[in-house]
This record gives sequence, C-alpha cells and structure tokens, in this order.
Amino acid sequence: MRKSLYLAILLGVATLTGCSNPVPPPGVTVVENFNINRYLGTWYEIARLDHPFESGLEQVTATYGLQVNGGVSVINRGYNPARGIWQSAQGEAWFTGAPTKGALKVSFFGPFYGGYNVMAVDKYYQHALLCGPDRSYLWILSRTPTLSTEVKNQYIHLAQQQGFDTSKLIWVKQTPLVAK
Repeated sequence: MRKSLYLAILLGVATLTGCSNPVPPPGVTVVENFNINRYLGTWYEIARLDHPFESGLEQVTATYGLQVNGGVSVINRGYNPARGIWQSAQGEAWFTGAPTKGALKVSFFGPFYGGYNVMAVDKYYQHALLCGPDRSYLWILSRTPTLSTEVKNQYIHLAQQQGFDTSKLIWVKQTPLVAK
C-alpha cells in the first residue's frame, strides 16, 4: 500500500519536475495582492485537469499551513475508490518572489519544484483558481465541497482567457463516504 503511494507521488513529482519551472506559464497572470495568512487552511478540489498522480481520486483536499522556516506546508489528500484507500502526499511551498504575489513553487520530493500559481481568489478567500508550471495543470478550489455555478463559470472563463483547455476539466466527486 505504501509502495503504491510512493510510486504515485514519485510519478506526480516526475511529471511536475519534467517541466520544472516554478514561474507561471507565459501569459498567465497571478494574484498581485495575495495574503498567505488568509489562504491557509483546508480547500476542497472542485475541478482539475487530470494527471496520473491524482487520477481517479475523489474527495480531494489540500491543506496549507505556515511553517516556522517561512515555508508553507502542503498536505494533499484524496480517496481512491478503486482501491478503497485514502492517499496523501506532503510537500512544502515557497514564494518565488514577493510574498504578496500568488506565485509559489512546491515540492513533494526533495529539491524538485514545480510552479504553484494562484491565478484568482475571491476577496473572502473562499474559492481560488490555480495553475502549475504549464497549461496542463489547472485546479478550481473552494472552502466548501460545492461551488456555485456562477463562480464555476467565472473561473472557467478566466482560465479559457489565459489559454487553458477547460473542456478537459475533471469535476471531483466530493460526496462523503457512506459507512457500510
């Protein structure tokens, strides 16, 4: 079980580091007045462009915490219904420039970093649009397991304007498990 989790993490890291560029993709803008303290906590993954390290996962969350060394702890967690197990990965993120700009680099494996770019966040820090090092990585996050159609459409439109193929978004199942 642990071996497959490490393999999944390694595959995800290899994918991210294959494009090991911790800056936003060309033409992608990030939040300029970013407040990491308001961003901390747990977020639900509403939608994503799928990758092997997340493929098939449901009830995906990302939890962020501030570390004493100035970094940001990252814990990604999701349920794999095909295997009947929870999977998680722990990483660390750092700002690539000013801490008021939503451009970070994240690592789940040693010195290998990939871009983590906050493209949009609402004024209450309740939902966010993120991308990775290139346009094959895109996430819509929310503080709650659901998101209004209006906000979904707003973020889809914003992503399309910045060159993302939103027709390939996977809408993450966030339904709680029923005890058997």
